[in-house]
Amino acid sequence: MGSKAMFVILSCLFGSALFLAQGVKEVTVTEIPGVVAAGAKWKIAWQGTNNADGLVGTADGGLLFAQEQPSTIGKLDKDDHYSVFLKDTHGAGSVTIDSRGRIIAAQRSCTDPGRSANLPPCTEGPMVSVLAPERKVLADKFQGKPLERLNDLVVGKNGALCFSAGTAYCIKSDGEVVGLGNDIRSNGIMLSPDDKTLYVTNNIVILAFDVKPDGTASNRREFAKLQGGNGDGMTIDAAGRLYVSTGAVGIQVFSPEGKYLGTIPLPRDVASVAFSGPDKKTLYAQGRGALGPDGKEFRTPEGVRNNAKTIYKIPMLAQGFKGRAK
Repeated sequence: MGSKAMFVILSCLFGSALFLAQGVKEVTVTEIPGVVAAGAKWKIAWQGTNNADGLVGTADGGLLFAQEQPSTIGKLDKDDHYSVFLKDTHGAGSVTIDSRGRIIAAQRSCTDPGRSANLPPCTEGPMVSVLAPERKVLADKFQGKPLERLNDLVVGKNGALCFSAGTAYCIKSDGEVVGLGNDIRSNGIMLSPDDKTLYVTNNIVILAFDVKPDGTASNRREFAKLQGGNGDGMTIDAAGRLYVSTGAVGIQVFSPEGKYLGTIPLPRDVASVAFSGPDKKTLYAQGRGALGPDGKEFRTPEGVRNNAKTIYKIPMLAQGFKGRAK
């Protein structure tokens, strides 16, 4: 098996966990009517070496993001000041906030593929859990077996919660975990503004499902085909347009009917996206890699994975959906 084929397989298994940092590139944003103005500029909101994934906007116009390796959730306030929001997250890789204000995370535990072989064996499996104000495990098994390494999650206004871990799942109101299909290789997962449609990335395709308040999903169909790249993170705006991060290609935007509207390029390969800021009209995006204190691209020794990330923000014409945090 060639190295390229092996990288593709590992990327499917671990989502955005493995990457080659490519550095900063020059980009020009072209107009997408009603979405983003021509010439809009990305600005750096934060950059660091301790990862940043699973972005979600906060009510104060700030941002929460998961930092798997230090097992923390970081916070940016509306002025981009950073603080540690939560500690001991058991390797949270994505975070969201439900209608009750609870912080819910996709906990990857000790399943990090870059974890040192010198550490004790991993004995704790991935979990979907409430982290605050109290701690409570919502799901850690499917049909009696441990979950795979978790990617992303979304929770509706009515409490319906769905997540991706290899394939995609929803948690019914009675706590049962239901799978959406064995042939799905998902990463990003998102709900429509009315909570009735669930979107799931499946490599180069975005799938859609009808979802009921009890978490039952049906009527699987192809919603859209990506214009290059594989789907990673997703967010949605108030008009129901879907934003899909696709690595080096950028953020692809689709109408509520699945029509491709255009792509917003980024200075770095993009994995996670979220609306926040004043009136929820700022789009935040996580780029892979970061500049070090010397202003040069941060590098790690050979064989050591580079977890550096940069969070960018850009002013939008579109407004993020205000009915949910994510």
